[in-house]
Amino acid sequence: MDKGENMHEIDLKKYNVRTDLVVDILKETDKTGVTVEERESSSIKVSNIQLEKENALGKKEGRYITISFQDVTDHDNRKKVEEVFASELEKLLELHHLTKKKCLVVGLGNSQSTPDSLGPKVAGGILVTRYLFEMEKVQVEENFSNVASITPGVSGTTGIESSDILHGIIHQIHPDYVIAIDALASSSIDRMNRTIQMTDTGIHPGSGVGNKRKEISEETVHIPVIAIGIPTVIDGVTIVSDTIQYMLQQFSYHKENIGKSSWKLAPVTNQNYLNQEKELTQEEKEQLLGMVGGLSEEEMKSLIFEVLTPIGYNLMVTVKEMDFITEKLASVLIHGINRVLHGKDSKIK
Repeated sequence: MDKGENMHEIDLKKYNVRTDLVVDILKETDKTGVTVEERESSSIKVSNIQLEKENALGKKEGRYITISFQDVTDHDNRKKVEEVFASELEKLLELHHLTKKKCLVVGLGNSQSTPDSLGPKVAGGILVTRYLFEMEKVQVEENFSNVASITPGVSGTTGIESSDILHGIIHQIHPDYVIAIDALASSSIDRMNRTIQMTDTGIHPGSGVGNKRKEISEETVHIPVIAIGIPTVIDGVTIVSDTIQYMLQQFSYHKENIGKSSWKLAPVTNQNYLNQEKELTQEEKEQLLGMVGGLSEEEMKSLIFEVLTPIGYNLMVTVKEMDFITEKLASVLIHGINRVLHGKDSKIK
């Protein structure tokens, strides 16, 4: 099919990927200025990505650690994720020589909006100890760090940028570094609620949903900022585009297995095609999807963006059980952060 004759040329510049995750935009074909180390254990995958100042992704220089996992509503799996998260956070703090230094934990987001409430929930569960260090004649055990916690809210309810609030707090209490927690956006369905990203580059609150606020980073607050986030929303373009890709995977899966007697006897619920390579010819794609089948994945996303955006249907979407899942995700971060800052099983007596 000649796309120039049958469809208008698609300008990919019009499509802005709605994601806060570096792994979403990591290109296999161009890794200039990008170093990637990956390992996997107990179905938990850790990607350690180092970006140089000049890199092909167009992202800020620094380290990005991504932890990919399965459903954290399972207790055993949640504990495994917590272990890995705590280990990776501890390594990141050690790398920047921040272990046992004064920390300010910041819960970014809106506590009144379920998918955006991750930050406030985590901040509310942090074991704060700064008041103990400020009290006279109180001896604090060595394993405890000096920790304060704040939930600055959102500018829509406070009228103040989170970064401006942090400037005042940092000037007053003088922490050595900030740990900022926020809900993120992803451009992949399978990463939503199943990925933790940590970075030493700071954070742009709201950037993934097109509501970019002032940056919170070492350049703006003048102390190191460790940003931790989990994607809790995706946009309509991603849902439609990923569904089309799943259709192609399923079609390829059926094509490969349709002649196997064992496959015919297997129930539909056991026919997992997610790991199936899309081994379809261009003709088969076009036969299944028409002219759209002749587009690349990025061109398809751009086309869907052009269709949904003008009519206001490129919505940001979350899952219906988000309130329950948010509690479990917050639990992973709370226990992991408390463990790193104060030691395992630390409690105030």
